[in-house]
Amino acid sequence: MTSQNVVLVTCATGNLGPHVVRRLQERGATVRALVLEGDPGVAKLPEGVELFHGDLADPASLDAALDGVDGVFWMWPFFTLPVDTAPAVLKKIEAQARRIVLVSSVGVHIGLERVDNNCHAYLEELIEETGLDWTFLRTTGFMANALGFAGQIRGDGVVRFPYGAATRTSVHEADLAAVGVEALLTDGHAGKKYLVTGPEALSQEEQVHIIGEALGRTLGWQDVEHEAARSAMVDSGWPPSYADGALDYFAVLTKENEVGSTVVEDVTGRPARTFRQWVDEHVEAFR
Repeated sequence: MTSQNVVLVTCATGNLGPHVVRRLQERGATVRALVLEGDPGVAKLPEGVELFHGDLADPASLDAALDGVDGVFWMWPFFTLPVDTAPAVLKKIEAQARRIVLVSSVGVHIGLERVDNNCHAYLEELIEETGLDWTFLRTTGFMANALGFAGQIRGDGVVRFPYGAATRTSVHEADLAAVGVEALLTDGHAGKKYLVTGPEALSQEEQVHIIGEALGRTLGWQDVEHEAARSAMVDSGWPPSYADGALDYFAVLTKENEVGSTVVEDVTGRPARTFRQWVDEHVEAFR
């Protein structure tokens, strides 16, 4: 590890953040977690992490968390927060840190996201204009997205969701975290735009079948029509543009598999975890 050993993790209490925090601690880094006041998700964070209350919507609230940091693992909560304050946040990061790792999206990698869509591509462009040593993790879907099926699986065992045939190369959150930690703590990753994926292409329906095998149950799938799915997503809080982008992308993935890579193994020296491994770790969530 280099002298860079004080790292701030934003959005630290989601599906990915705790893996990043834990991996950084294992590597001997001093880890700071940026959390909202009253966030119950702090219970998921391991002991020893330094908690700092701050909000990406209020750049001034980040000053204490950023003071003296060497690197930042940057996630942005696009579903709940516009990127209006991102330039000011990044300016504060640049004034303190040397390295930054951004959790980006496969949508940028394949050209689906335009820079002017105020999403991952926009943040990448902002970062490229700084003097930071940056690395972009252009990830496919998280395996943890399957937790969204848990309620229906615990119910009647039939998952109702659009585009069951959409075939993805979803990545285990711990693998994505491991790649990001390598980029923060070791040399040779500056300026890299890593496509980070899992090791296999599975349709959404195949994922549900694997969950059923782990449970010892036969689960079903029922496709939901595009427009009905869009209405439900928007009603549940999805920004309309995000719902449209996701559904259009799923439609494409019913005809061609999502792109894949060997980046996890190339960067960490260990094969990427399979979806079945992820399910074995989380099976209780589906009972």
